[in-house]
Amino acid sequence: MSNSSSFPKRLQRYAKVSTSMAGVGVRAAGRKLMGMPSDHPKQAELLRIALGGLKGPLMKIAQILATIPDAVPKEYAQELAQLQADAPPMGWGFVKRRMAAELGSEWEKKFKHFDHDSCAAASLGQVHRAVGLEGRLLACKLQYPDMESTVEADLKQLKLLFALFERYDRAVSTAEIQKEIADRLREELDYRREAKHMRLYSLIHAGSGDVHVPESLPALSTDRLLTMDFLSGDRMAEVAETADLAMRNRVAMNMFHAWYKPFYGYGVIHGDPHLGNYSVCADGGINLLDYGCVRIFDPVLVGSVITLYTSLRDGRVDQVAEAYQAWGFTNPSKKLVEILNIWARFVYAPLLEDRTRPIDETNTGLYGRDTANKVHRELRAIGGVTIPRAFVFMDRAAIGLGSVFLRLNASVNWHRLFEAMIHDFKLPTIEKEQAKALKACGLQKSEGG
Repeated sequence: MSNSSSFPKRLQRYAKVSTSMAGVGVRAAGRKLMGMPSDHPKQAELLRIALGGLKGPLMKIAQILATIPDAVPKEYAQELAQLQADAPPMGWGFVKRRMAAELGSEWEKKFKHFDHDSCAAASLGQVHRAVGLEGRLLACKLQYPDMESTVEADLKQLKLLFALFERYDRAVSTAEIQKEIADRLREELDYRREAKHMRLYSLIHAGSGDVHVPESLPALSTDRLLTMDFLSGDRMAEVAETADLAMRNRVAMNMFHAWYKPFYGYGVIHGDPHLGNYSVCADGGINLLDYGCVRIFDPVLVGSVITLYTSLRDGRVDQVAEAYQAWGFTNPSKKLVEILNIWARFVYAPLLEDRTRPIDETNTGLYGRDTANKVHRELRAIGGVTIPRAFVFMDRAAIGLGSVFLRLNASVNWHRLFEAMIHDFKLPTIEKEQAKALKACGLQKSEGG
C-alpha cells in the first residue's frame, strides 16, 4: 500500500478517534484544572460510549487493555471489557471486489461454492464458508480494506489514550506495553505469517486427538486472504451452559494443553484467548481457529516462569528476583518483588495447591480484579513500575484462560496438570525444539524477547 493512498484513510481515522477521545480528555483536564477529584467511573463510561461507535483494531486494543493488570484504572478496564470486537460485515458486492483483488477476476471458479454471507466477523476481517473444487469444506478469512492505515491510525491514538491515563495515575509506565501491542497488531495484518503460525501449532500438536489445527491452502491464500479447513464445533458458551461437569472438566484440560504445551515445550503462546477463537468437538476436543496473535519467546523466559513457580512452591525467595529480572523487570527492588509476588501468588494459586478446585474461589465474578487493584495501590506507593513487553501477552493468556475456566465452572487438579507439563523441562531441550520448529515453519522469535 502506497503512502499516498493510505494517508487520506489514516487521516480520516485520526479524526474519528481523536474526536471521540477528545471529549473524555477535556472533561478530565477540566476537573483537574478546577481542583476537583477525577471522576474515573464517569470518564470511563464516556470513553466506552465514545469508542463503541468505532470498529476495527481499536476494539482489539481496548479488549487487550482490559486484561492487563494496571494498564488502565479498574473503572476503565471494566468499561473497556464491555466493548465488542465484532465489526459490521462487508456486503456481497464488497466481498466480490475484495476477493477479485486477492485471487483475480475469475476467483469464483476456484471454488465449488462460496457463501455470500460471512459466518464470523471480527476486528480485522471476516470469515466465509466455502467448498473447494474437490469438495473440501473451507473457511476463507478475508481482511477488511485499508486495515494497514486503520491500524497505524489507531496505534497513534493508543499513545494518546495511555498519555491520558498516565497524566492522572503514574503507577504503571505503559511505554513497553505500547511497543508490544503495536508489534503484535502489525503482525496480525500479515495472513501469510498467520499461516506459518498455523503450521507451527500443527507441528506442536501433531498426534494429539484433543487439539485440532486447520490446514491452510497456499494456492487460495494471500497476504490479506487466508483459506483453511473449516472445523465444526460447538461454541464455548453453549458448552459451559449445557454440558455436565465431566465434559466441562475435559474441555478445560484440553484448553490447558492447547495453550500451555506450546509455551512450556516451545516458548510459543497464543496471545488471544477470545471465545470466538476456538470451538468444542463432541468429545471435548478443542478446535483452534485463529492464529494471528502468536508470541514467540526466548526460551530463557520460559525457564524464568517455571523458576518463579518453583520458588513460590518451595519457599525459595532468593530465586524470585532473578526470575523477575529474566521477565524484563530491571533490577527489581525488594519492595517491588514483594508487590509482584502478590500478583504471582494469585496467578499461580491454582497450580500450587495439590487438590481439585475451581480456578478461582473468590466468587467475585471479576477474575483477578481485586488482586490487580491491590497491586496497583502498592505500585503507586513506591512510585510506579515499567511493565516489560514479555509480560503483556503471557499475562493476557493466563487471565483470559482463567476466565474461560471460570465460565466453564471446571473443577480440576491444576497442580498435577501443571507439574506433569513442566516435569521434563530442560532449557537446552526447549531451545533445540524451538529452533527446529521455527526453521520448519519459516519463523523467528518475536521482537522484544
